[in-house]
Amino acid sequence: MTKLSTAPPCESELPADRSKRSTVNVAVLGATGSIGTSTAEVIGHLNRIDPDHAWRLWAASGHNNLDVLETLAGQACRDGRAPARLIFSDPSSISPETALRRFESLLDHPGGLRFGPDQLVDAARDPEVDVVVAAIVGRAGLESTVAAVEAGKRVALANKETLVVAGGLVSEKVAQSDAQLLPVDSEHSAIWQCIAHSPSPAKRLILTASGGPFRSASAAEMRNATPDCALAHPTWQMGRKISIDSATMMNKALEIIEARWLFDVSADQIEVMIHPQSIIHSMVEFQDSSVLAQLSPPDMRLPIQYALTHPRRLPCPTPPLDRQQTWDLSLQPVDLDRFPALTLGFEVARAGGTAGAVVNAANEVAVGLFLDGEIRFTDIVPLCQKMLENHTFEQRPGLARLLELDQWARQETRHCAERLTSPPRR
Repeated sequence: MTKLSTAPPCESELPADRSKRSTVNVAVLGATGSIGTSTAEVIGHLNRIDPDHAWRLWAASGHNNLDVLETLAGQACRDGRAPARLIFSDPSSISPETALRRFESLLDHPGGLRFGPDQLVDAARDPEVDVVVAAIVGRAGLESTVAAVEAGKRVALANKETLVVAGGLVSEKVAQSDAQLLPVDSEHSAIWQCIAHSPSPAKRLILTASGGPFRSASAAEMRNATPDCALAHPTWQMGRKISIDSATMMNKALEIIEARWLFDVSADQIEVMIHPQSIIHSMVEFQDSSVLAQLSPPDMRLPIQYALTHPRRLPCPTPPLDRQQTWDLSLQPVDLDRFPALTLGFEVARAGGTAGAVVNAANEVAVGLFLDGEIRFTDIVPLCQKMLENHTFEQRPGLARLLELDQWARQETRHCAERLTSPPRR
């Protein structure tokens, strides 16, 4: 077993000449979201305490939140070395001339400003990059994650949609390359940590779910829920799309599909339980009925760091659990009638093929429509179910076909939403 560190190394334990530490170049794709900013914090932390490696934010991408991108690049400069590349995946967010004036001083050499989504793929493949953190939300992160896998990178996967949309395809590519696909989602990281050193296969994976803001809500309350109510997650601070997914529990449905591919298990080997405290991040049951769990505070910096440093465990900025307090670790079964997204998630995990691409695309559109006040909260999952039923299923689609179906599902979801007979009250 790996010997665990209990305290950060003091200055005398670090190499006298820190330039002798080997450099780890990290490309953070989706750097301006909550996972991306936490990753940048972890990189800075590791660069200060890791005796063996100098960690560098080599590339960072932002869609249109340029203030955050500027802050991250500036912090990287202060932590040790400026980024080699800043990527503006939405070219309309800033002109090259403005970007040059604003960001050139934050790069370690000229020519590091790149524009357009194709630059995400280029960064993922770049031979200078050692680790790719796939943190782009939604289907938009698919191509760059696939490119990183094809290039044999260590991929710290926070973009669950990659496996939801193209789990079979990505699994084949991982098998063909030297890539490491390591989970960042706290639930999948917990499962991975529980099974990593077991010579016996898991009998069952038990994903925990906080239950979101509507854990105890009635059907009527959920039907009339406003976006503000759905965004008010009781435990985690997340982006708007993921917060709505948590409220519908579609986020957990996507995690079911992700777990099916990530750990090569059947849908029938996966369960979900409600755990409001978000301390038990997931559990694994083995053949002898023993159950192992991973516990930690609800802080994404821990699973991010473990994906970067595996198999080493280094001191982490996440605070330890307070063992001077009474722990409330309640677990309860899920009400599938109030949260039909889970039933849909199991159905997609069993089917594989094109099912995940269609449901994921429908959900992304439906969440946007709900946030814009165009549909009710309780319309989101039925729209996804309808797209699954209406599409022509294929078992072994290629990437091009998956992208075609993604676009089809988005258009069809909008058309179906327009025909709903009970629009929400404005």
